Amino acid sequence: MATLNLGILAHVDAGKTTLTERLLHAAGVIDEIGRVDDGTTQTDSLALERQRGITIKSAVVSFVVDGVTINLVDTPGHPDFIAEVERVLGVLDGAVLVVSAVEGVQSQTLLLFRALRRLGVPTVVFVNKIDRVGADDQRVLAAVAERLAANVLAMGTSRGVGTKRASFTVHGLDDPTFAEAAIEVLASNDDQMLRRYLDDTSMDPGPLREALADQTGQLHVMPVYFGAALTGVGVEDLLSAIPKLLPSVEGDRTGPASGTVFKIERGPTGEKIAFVRMFSGTLRTRDRTQLGVGVETVTAIEVFDRGTTQRRPATHAGEIAKLHGLSTARIGDTFGPTAHTVDQHAFAPPTLETAIVPRQRGQKRAVFDALTELAEQDPLINLRQDDTRQELFLSLYGEVQKEIVAQTLEGDYGLDIEFRPTTPFCVERPTRAGAAVELLRPGRSPAHPFLATVGLKISPLPPDSGVTFELDVSHKSIPIHVFDSVDAFRQLMQRTILDTLRQGIHGWAVTDCRVIMTDCGYQAPPRKWPGTTLSDYRLLTPLVLMAALKRAGTTVLEPVLGFRLEFPADDLGPIMSILSELEAQPGSPQTHGSISVLEGVIRVTPLHHLQSRLPELTRGEGVIESAFAGYRPVQGVPPSRPRTHRNPLDRADYLRRVTRRI
Repeated sequence: MATLNLGILAHVDAGKTTLTERLLHAAGVIDEIGRVDDGTTQTDSLALERQRGITIKSAVVSFVVDGVTINLVDTPGHPDFIAEVERVLGVLDGAVLVVSAVEGVQSQTLLLFRALRRLGVPTVVFVNKIDRVGADDQRVLAAVAERLAANVLAMGTSRGVGTKRASFTVHGLDDPTFAEAAIEVLASNDDQMLRRYLDDTSMDPGPLREALADQTGQLHVMPVYFGAALTGVGVEDLLSAIPKLLPSVEGDRTGPASGTVFKIERGPTGEKIAFVRMFSGTLRTRDRTQLGVGVETVTAIEVFDRGTTQRRPATHAGEIAKLHGLSTARIGDTFGPTAHTVDQHAFAPPTLETAIVPRQRGQKRAVFDALTELAEQDPLINLRQDDTRQELFLSLYGEVQKEIVAQTLEGDYGLDIEFRPTTPFCVERPTRAGAAVELLRPGRSPAHPFLATVGLKISPLPPDSGVTFELDVSHKSIPIHVFDSVDAFRQLMQRTILDTLRQGIHGWAVTDCRVIMTDCGYQAPPRKWPGTTLSDYRLLTPLVLMAALKRAGTTVLEPVLGFRLEFPADDLGPIMSILSELEAQPGSPQTHGSISVLEGVIRVTPLHHLQSRLPELTRGEGVIESAFAGYRPVQGVPPSRPRTHRNPLDRADYLRRVTRRI
């Protein structure tokens, strides 16, 4: 049976989880429709989700429509939990992007759509809430086409928009008027269809339907449906269209097993459970698989099936499964010969950092252990410990995420903590190329305790490139007797490099760079000595990498946010004054009747001040939206961040700390 892994994505409060409930009900998965406000929805299973009425963790539910198994993934809409969305995008075959018929295209809508396009995920739009006061289907359809720069096709007609009598009638391709409109949209990407359109030649519904599905799959066209998830209007039409318009897959079950870990959770007894998208082959219970730098045994498999999970002896290509027994699994890990990985840079990284302090003495270790488990489920919170100041730090997207962390620690672990004020999280980029090498020396000595050769070159990449790693060494120079395979060696080196680059010359994470391993060597084990070990490479690599980075030099950059500010036109003077005071960079104001709109960029800390002052400046009528807009070099002396753990920039201190581990 073909499988479609489908994501439901939206700006917060657009009705994404309500739509998910309606789809599950229409598919026969649930008998009663839950409500977000009542905390009774199927996919919001966490106590905090039910309490707050927002999605915090992604959830998977499976059902069958027209012979296609759909694994539906409900994702968070709040921008503070965008990392949870990021991990899901790399395993999707298609997506439904939910847009409110009242608010229209919002900041998070744009971010999600751009990520979907960048990853090549075919998308259908559902314009929700057409029954709400203020809804305007045509305005929103025009905004979707303009702001998303998409070739849209409205799949039906809405009536009674903005009233409780709102309805939606889907158009069939056997309707001559709709068929002509569809051909007009499709013709912009198909020369043969363009000739048909110019010749006023009709087209049978079957081939036209195939052309629409093909262009949707190729991201040339974005079909748009309208409805009201709360009442069910338009939902069955959308459900029927999903397997027809979005591409399903029938993976090769006979090939080698390959897949990607996109989510980690803990079971009732604390065991680690890895959510895996299978891309090819079959994985069975008791199979041993190369994951990260080790080989582990799958002890149990749960496959999502018809609204629940079923224990199965195997999971196959196309499926999403929960694997037990993979104790070292990390989000983003892959196994098998797959080119599919979860994109690490679909969205911006966190821009804030905060210190966590236990309120009760003696709980520091318990807090660290609890946060370590949370970091497994959300790697972008980037837990780090300052050994000198005895403090724990987390990277965050916003204040709501901070509140959720505090409530989780209290509710799940019984820990009472407080936060220090959040500060902007800067990054470093290499200024130029730099290289370093440490050569293997016979025997170990305090000055050279590593039985390995490691040579690395680091060079800058364009913004938003992230960190890439390449091996440019002979496979004969890699100690296969230690690592089992070249791929295992590559994964160890990549993990070590990524971990090391979390703290650059000034203590900030290093990004947008390429690291190439240029030299490698080892000492074969003599009869009574183990020779080169895994630790030699893991502990030597930070020294070499930081030496190369020091020669390259780095530039410290601070995060900036793009903002869109709507306010009464007569408040323009005070608004411009405070923007100048906060060193924002606004564009020219646009006035529409009594409302003015300003767009521009601003640093993170001043934005929070602007948000707090906005109600008094605009008599409560101002609205501001913001989204990450990149980094810019810090003016003046670059800020530094205290380093944690052992410091490879201080060779003597680093060797003193690691020698006992050799």
